[in-house]
Amino acid sequence: MAPLWGPSWSSTDTNGSVNNDLKPSLGQILTSKRIRYTGSALAAVGIVFLLFSNYDHIPTLTTMRGGGYGYSPAVLGANPDCPPAVVPPFDDTSIDWSRFAYTQYVTNKEYLCNSVMIFETLHRLKAKADRVMMYPDNMMDPTETSPTSNEAKLLVKARDQYGVKLVPVSVQRRAGGDSTWAESFTKLLAFNQTQYQRVLNVDSDATILQPMDELFLMPPCPVAMPRAYWLLPDTKILSSQLMLVQPSEVEFDRIMKKVESSSRNDYDMEIVNYIYGDNAMILPHRPYDLLTGEFRGDDHQNYLGTDREEFDPVAIFNEAKYLHFSDWPVPKPWIPMAEPVRQDKQPKYGLPNVVKAQAMIEM
Repeated sequence: MAPLWGPSWSSTDTNGSVNNDLKPSLGQILTSKRIRYTGSALAAVGIVFLLFSNYDHIPTLTTMRGGGYGYSPAVLGANPDCPPAVVPPFDDTSIDWSRFAYTQYVTNKEYLCNSVMIFETLHRLKAKADRVMMYPDNMMDPTETSPTSNEAKLLVKARDQYGVKLVPVSVQRRAGGDSTWAESFTKLLAFNQTQYQRVLNVDSDATILQPMDELFLMPPCPVAMPRAYWLLPDTKILSSQLMLVQPSEVEFDRIMKKVESSSRNDYDMEIVNYIYGDNAMILPHRPYDLLTGEFRGDDHQNYLGTDREEFDPVAIFNEAKYLHFSDWPVPKPWIPMAEPVRQDKQPKYGLPNVVKAQAMIEM
């Protein structure tokens, strides 16, 4: 190979003679063809080496386009920017619904009863995704065929009649300022259901009015939740009553580490807001997160999203897909309530369907 300077570089002096001893400047060296060719060749070799050494991490055309479900949850977990919550056009017959599941967590017999009713509703409405119940591992063996306790009978009913997959778990208890939410951390085990590509975890102190299968087809994102619309605009936080989750070891590890470092007054809703408050995909609370208390209030601007729409309780109820029983000081429907309180807190709107739904929960 010829030297980079010497005979290759020359200059003509004022007498017209050629001077081969003149050394090139740094700029001449860097702009020479040999340097450019050599640099390009080295860069090409380096790129080929990096590609082969990181072959498993090279994105496919599918993942780069955001289509399909061949993405890596770990990579998505590191991406703080989730796309808008828009259901893409899809052909229902081409979707493998076994990759998705509605999930519920159970900590006691009352919530077990509620969960069975939720799954009965999903079964009756012919929701397409799987159904998974996370329940205390001391209630029953998931393969039980001759149940004796009331709890075991309900679990077998859910499994055999409503097609629910039973997943025994250790209830996540934590001493805190409010015993009501002491076991709510169990909900976060949804992030560990890695046998599914996506799960929709719904609280059981509610009723499902319409299937929500379309949510599973949202663009990829580690977690998607609606805002707690009843706290807007002063408080802008996520509502954990309904969580669309891409389970992964990475995200579950983040959740558990945050739980370990949380304070006595932090519960599941605080945990998910600490981690995802600024980068979750935001699901529209209308129609996916309606509170029963909305029918007793006077100001509906937060739910409607405008002060120009008239609140039509029947229309709102008919469009809603998930109705959460939250109407303080009215207790949950399965908790006894004094008749004077019932009469005093009746909603001003005539809603036979809502009353019927509450009666079903009480049965």
